[in-house]
Amino acid sequence: MFKSLFHWKVLLNIVLAMAFFAGLVWLTFRWLEFHTNHGDEVPVPNVMNMKVHDAIKILDDSGLEYEVDSFKYDPKFRPFQVLAVFPSPGSSVKSGRSIVLKVNPRTWAKVAVPDIIDRYKGLAFNQLTLVGLKVGDTLFEPSIQRDAVLRIVYNGTSIKPGTLLPKFSSVDLVIGSGPLRNVSIPNVVGRSVQEARKIIAQALFEVGIVDHEDGGKDESDIVYYQDPGFGSLRDQGMQIDLWASKKTPAELQSKIQQLDDMYRPKIDTTLAPIQYNEVPPPTIEQRPAVIKPPVSTTSSTSGTAQPTTKPKTTSTQPAATASPAVKQNTTPQSTKPVDKPKPKKVVIE
Repeated sequence: MFKSLFHWKVLLNIVLAMAFFAGLVWLTFRWLEFHTNHGDEVPVPNVMNMKVHDAIKILDDSGLEYEVDSFKYDPKFRPFQVLAVFPSPGSSVKSGRSIVLKVNPRTWAKVAVPDIIDRYKGLAFNQLTLVGLKVGDTLFEPSIQRDAVLRIVYNGTSIKPGTLLPKFSSVDLVIGSGPLRNVSIPNVVGRSVQEARKIIAQALFEVGIVDHEDGGKDESDIVYYQDPGFGSLRDQGMQIDLWASKKTPAELQSKIQQLDDMYRPKIDTTLAPIQYNEVPPPTIEQRPAVIKPPVSTTSSTSGTAQPTTKPKTTSTQPAATASPAVKQNTTPQSTKPVDKPKPKKVVIE
């Protein structure tokens, strides 16, 4: 087996294969040198602090490509001034290599206005500051959304969120000051539901229940009743209920009367008002005091004591004079003391 490996034919095939592989590698490197212009290098020209138009012209003359990057505005330098070059000036690069030029732009880069509609004003101020915008004037107008941002104004024109503005631009904010009190309710009877919605929204009220007579939702139906009624005073933001039909209000008088009885009942003011009189509390009369005599006991033949009652005496003052509410100027009369009965003597034989 080993003898067959060292046969001259086998060795010849190995040598030919190695020579073929070496030739293939040599041709590959030669092709790369030709394709990549190996050894054909040019120095990067120094275009620092030049205007971008002059720098581009020099790079074109040197056979180099270019990329312009206006990465950051710096007010210390002139607009369109070349601030940096990559690769650095003096470096050797191949012909056709792209050179990156970092240029100072004309002004600040534009930023998108954040969505701050219906947001609290404190949060809106912070969001504008984070993106690089300034808050100019704050204008207040009546709205049920107190301290909420209603509109964004730039140079006197309302703008939408997402609009691109130069960085550090000033925008004005329209903020709700809260609802007004005791505002007259607008009259929408005889208008279509669509028109009534616009009128109610312009008066800063809200549409409540919309009752269509046929049960549908046609916005072209005519409003024949509203609650609260026209001229009533309510705070802005309150709801206004509507009743609509394809018929005219003149054809629905019976229905309107029923709604009036339900939502606007009449109060009879001809009846005399009820009067309430205070009644003084009754006084309690003082009864005459009763004096009870003491009870004495005597011995009997059987050795037991029997109680004897003494006559009751009453005060000589009449009952009419006993009341504390009546004062009399009479002097009290002296009364004779009552003699106590003497006990009987019992003789025991």
